[in-house]
Amino acid sequence: MRPAVQPTGVERFWAEEEIIVSKTDLKGIITYANEVFQRVSGYTEEELIGQNHNIIRHPDMPRAVFKLLWDTLHAKQEIFAYVVNLARNGDCYWVHAHVTPTFGPDGEMIGYHSSRRVPERSAVEKAKGLYAVLLAEERKHSDWREGMQAAGTLLGSLLSDMKVDYDEFVFSL
Repeated sequence: MRPAVQPTGVERFWAEEEIIVSKTDLKGIITYANEVFQRVSGYTEEELIGQNHNIIRHPDMPRAVFKLLWDTLHAKQEIFAYVVNLARNGDCYWVHAHVTPTFGPDGEMIGYHSSRRVPERSAVEKAKGLYAVLLAEERKHSDWREGMQAAGTLLGSLLSDMKVDYDEFVFSL
């Protein structure tokens, strides 16, 4: 078991033309991590390959958003999302992620592919606001599953009020 990484509150950045790329199997185990991912996350290829992708999960990222992400992928659909990740040293970095299922020659889903770009700063600020509301809802519950469910319901309600689905919301930022 790896020791918990404590957030430093420092944000790191990378060049706008760069793309962070990773591939995982169906259980979220990393099978590929490009050089940009390694450099920005602070992990070596050896430290990433074979690890669950949640190795970079930041505690400020609502579980409800990850549940939406996984539900969408399990439905064999792509998803776009703004995500804050946690580097090996505790720094954070924001990404505009595009995650897609990967299919084998027989048409069966075999894993996932994620490409992450530098997000617009205005979108990050809006995402931070939404995520703070969702996290507050999650933290009202002693059981994390109940909190995730309640925040998911809240997210659905907020999107319904705006008359958009999650992808439309992400692209509106």
